[in-house]
Amino acid sequence: MLNKSSRKVPNVLLKGGRLFDPGIGLDSRKDLLIVDGKIKQIGSANDIPENTEVVDCTGWTIAPGLVDMHVHLREPGQEDKETIETGTQAAMAGGFTAVCAMPNTKPPVDDRSYVEFIKKRSKDLLVEVYPIGAITKGLEGKELTEMGDMLEAGAVAFSDDGMPVENTRIFRKALEYCKMFNCPIIEHSEDRSLAEGGAMNEGLVATQLGIRGIPSLSEAVAVSRDCCVAEYTESKLHIAHVSTKEAVSIIRRAKAHGVNVTAETCPHYFVLTDEAVRGYDTNTKMNPPLRTEEDRLAILEGLKDGTLDVIATDHAPHKVDDKDEDYQQAAFGIVGLETVVGLVLTFLVHKGQITLDQVIRQMSINPRHILNLPPNEIKEGHVANLTFLNPDMEWTVDKAAFLSKGRNTPFHGMKLKGASAGVYSQGQLFLNGSV
Repeated sequence: MLNKSSRKVPNVLLKGGRLFDPGIGLDSRKDLLIVDGKIKQIGSANDIPENTEVVDCTGWTIAPGLVDMHVHLREPGQEDKETIETGTQAAMAGGFTAVCAMPNTKPPVDDRSYVEFIKKRSKDLLVEVYPIGAITKGLEGKELTEMGDMLEAGAVAFSDDGMPVENTRIFRKALEYCKMFNCPIIEHSEDRSLAEGGAMNEGLVATQLGIRGIPSLSEAVAVSRDCCVAEYTESKLHIAHVSTKEAVSIIRRAKAHGVNVTAETCPHYFVLTDEAVRGYDTNTKMNPPLRTEEDRLAILEGLKDGTLDVIATDHAPHKVDDKDEDYQQAAFGIVGLETVVGLVLTFLVHKGQITLDQVIRQMSINPRHILNLPPNEIKEGHVANLTFLNPDMEWTVDKAAFLSKGRNTPFHGMKLKGASAGVYSQGQLFLNGSV
């Protein structure tokens, strides 16, 4: 069973692990001593305080704490689906020390008070929660929010995720305003006129199943516009949950032309294809939808060559009733915080698709850089913010064991190799009891 909470442990000796921080070129098997929540010593520890907890890290990799820059914590307003408390417990179990909360709550995070609410609710948790504010009031795409006010309150980026900003004039203004703060706009790039009414990828499988499709063109057209506006305004743009080969190609060309654009993808887009929908399991329904094998391979190539900077989860918990519907009517979205490490290690690292170096950059270093968060390095004197990975652990996904309220995963019953063994942050220690 999993330990379901963290413990205040200011002094810890981590013995026998592989210290791995590609940002500073660290890759060494050495002990690490934490005193009062800070890294006191790397190597053979001296002057160990009497009240120090010793953790045997043999076989583990100790990396800078992972950051998920795209999660839906549902609070305020949809606490029956998830709360900040349950969502951060899921993040902790999944190996994250920080998450970014998307603003499409009910009501949306579109003014200072909601940013302050999230910061207050997440205070003193092991997992830091960074609020993302809405671009437009009510997520309606008509009027910009008071972005400067929300930044002052603790927002780190802006997005109308779930809804693209379709009015190009408004989108341009948002980018220009955020440029003053070197703050990214995170865009849900979708042409809704093309995607409207669709429930899965448009193609052969959708035709055979009789389900209305969402064409890859809906993503490609929107990503192209977004990159053009970012180039014109010379602003900082981040494209959320990339799913198509066309989008990867457009972003690659934009980067080559000097556009300040970064992008993320999610595990379901490099593990699954629209073939998974054949059983009509609504846990395979997400937006953007699962695409073709050709798209999946393009996503892998984008991760390999750095076109895609970040692996995020787009963690989207739902009630059972939201998914217990006809495929066309069921809610979009899946949970992902507690499966992502296993999926990444199994399908990327162990298969030789990308290196662990790239994974740590895409899941720890790059998100912090994109969001202007303080760097997190494994150095003496620095605050300890660490993820423990057990790359060789074999386990089977069991949705009943999730700490998230959501059980909507397409990966239930899948055998994986590699897992989070625990985390240390904010002076608190969490160890996965099954690892």
